[in-house]
Amino acid sequence: MQADVDPGSWIQVADLVVALALSALIGLEREVRAKAAGLRTHALVGLGAALFMVVSKYGFADVVGETGTNLDPSRIAAQIVSGIGFIGGGLIFVRRDAVRGLTTAASVWVTAAVGMAAGAGMWVIAAATTVGYGLVVYGLTAVSRRLPRSSTAPSAVDLVYVAGRGVLSRALETATGGDFAVDRVKVQPARGQWRGEDDVRHVRFEVAGTGALADLAVEIEGIDGVLEVRVQDANAVAE
Repeated sequence: MQADVDPGSWIQVADLVVALALSALIGLEREVRAKAAGLRTHALVGLGAALFMVVSKYGFADVVGETGTNLDPSRIAAQIVSGIGFIGGGLIFVRRDAVRGLTTAASVWVTAAVGMAAGAGMWVIAAATTVGYGLVVYGLTAVSRRLPRSSTAPSAVDLVYVAGRGVLSRALETATGGDFAVDRVKVQPARGQWRGEDDVRHVRFEVAGTGALADLAVEIEGIDGVLEVRVQDANAVAE
């Protein structure tokens, strides 16, 4: 004997399908950019958030009907907002004074909100938020890359070179001659394949100015004795 399916259940399933589809769209953008939290992570976050909202709205109807208990569905929504912070926090990391993962963490946070809206039956709001996300990550990224560079924000230059050839002094002269001011020169242990080499040095220094960092890196790389040059642009858009 087949049990009858509550017609309202199909509406709830539709809420979950909308949440899954919209969350997957957000995750697809992160997947294309090869981020740690991509299509599957965002789809699951949105689907899970939507399910929490559906349970919050409809899952306790029998309890209210039998006992007259008053329930506050917004309590579960508030807990989702708090709980999603653990996932977002795990996506943010700091390496050599550079913060990465902020945009991905924010996208997970927005995905949870989209899932909550879809789970609450607010499909138009959920879809509009997804469109807004696309406008931000594509439109504003392009705009931010066209904004003028700050001449006061310090960018880091990592230089690995062979000692005893005057490489460091020539590199600093190249930087100061390229519309940059040099600050905070710091010697660090050699890294990577040069670790343990007595004649290899690793120096990090900061530069600030209106010059082009890419051109500076090319000029320093051309100095005899330079093994590696890496720049961290303080004005670069973090993903």
